[in-house]
Amino acid sequence: MFLDKLQKYHAEGYAVFRIIVGLMFAQHGAQKLFGWFGAKGMVSLVSLMGLAGTIELVGGLAIALGFFSRLSAVGGMAVMIGALATVHFPNGLIPIVNKGELALLFLACFVMVVVHGNGKWSLEKLLLKKEVF
Repeated sequence: MFLDKLQKYHAEGYAVFRIIVGLMFAQHGAQKLFGWFGAKGMVSLVSLMGLAGTIELVGGLAIALGFFSRLSAVGGMAVMIGALATVHFPNGLIPIVNKGELALLFLACFVMVVVHGNGKWSLEKLLLKKEVF
């Protein structure tokens, strides 16, 4: 009975999920590119970390706004796979030990965004009248 009532808000729940994931990912990009949110400094824009920061900031905002969310999530997946492979897995394969749990969690979230797309409250649907990516 309770689950039936919750199911009624599936679309809104997914939209809240997408917005939170996108904003959290964008914060990591802003941290790298602008030194915000307690960063120790900024990275060079023409570096691998600069590219990752740009994908995080732009892709995160796109996911939060529901604009080309699937395409942005694929970019986010690439960045998270790269982070796991180059930064975390060399320190062991267990995410809680190698400090890769956030990258793995973002990767799982991006899989969900690729599968579900923009969903409700989408800027892409508002502007283009349909979901393109």
